[in-house]
Amino acid sequence: MRERQRLESQITAVTRLSQELDDAVGLIELGEAEDEPSVVDDAEGQLRTLKADLAKRQIAALLSGEADGNNSYLEVHAGAGGTESQDWALMLLRMYTRWAEQHGFKVALIEEQAGEQAGVKSATIEVTGENAYGWLKTESGVHRLVRISPFDANARRQTSFASVWVYPVVDDSIQIEINESDVRTDTYRSSGSGGQHVNTTDSAVRLTHIPTGIAVACQNERSQHKNRATAWQMLRARLYERELKLREEKAMAEQASKTDIGWGHQIRSYVLQPYQLVKDLRTGMESTAPDDVLDGDLDPFMEAALVKRIGGGADAEVSDID
Repeated sequence: MRERQRLESQITAVTRLSQELDDAVGLIELGEAEDEPSVVDDAEGQLRTLKADLAKRQIAALLSGEADGNNSYLEVHAGAGGTESQDWALMLLRMYTRWAEQHGFKVALIEEQAGEQAGVKSATIEVTGENAYGWLKTESGVHRLVRISPFDANARRQTSFASVWVYPVVDDSIQIEINESDVRTDTYRSSGSGGQHVNTTDSAVRLTHIPTGIAVACQNERSQHKNRATAWQMLRARLYERELKLREEKAMAEQASKTDIGWGHQIRSYVLQPYQLVKDLRTGMESTAPDDVLDGDLDPFMEAALVKRIGGGADAEVSDID
């Protein structure tokens, strides 16, 4: 049913775009025949809007990866730097939450480790919506912030780092076999906000896959049993994402231009002082409105990274829409 709804939505969109194009062209012809410049201007405005919509849908059509249509987990981890980096990690968490909400996606907090004074040491959210992983997957990497520190009495400029990790939620159609003897299970008391029972029992669960070193944690439920089940689902998702990443790296091994697209590299800088600029180091995409970006305006960066990831030819197609 989900697949049917997705296809129906795409067909409806194409039909609507075609009809709106015909209507706009018809209005231009009518305005020119009747010598009505205002009608022509309105129709040309509709064509510009249509062009922008078409460009977005063309990029969305590139989301054809094996897991692009899945929901997504997103982890944020503060880098070295104590309170500064932990506050930056919380800002990133808010940025992605706002982006998801603006696109009608649902966001659920899975795990959070609060910082000592402010922010978070780490946090994991689940983003639910069509193509959630397809859009978010290009956000994995190290994010750098430059600003005047609100925690420094001398108001000095500080540079902070935080990492983002994105991986798909695996559904029943994807089978991931894990040897339970390869997994270490730890339980601990939940931190952060929550009900009395959440904070006073060892309900939180952390799973560590010993062969790969991959670790996941869940604390959003009062029941240790439920947290354990969610943690196992997250571990399967991480191992699946690892396999996808290995496949992608193998496929791109001969493409030197893409070797910088890695999960452990700095991908974007957010400069608030001494000037205002957000720059993606992979694509060159820039914005002089960092407040808007931090409030969830990420589409231009995601679209540019997606086009670069899939291939330069798609970039030419999008830029040449007339």
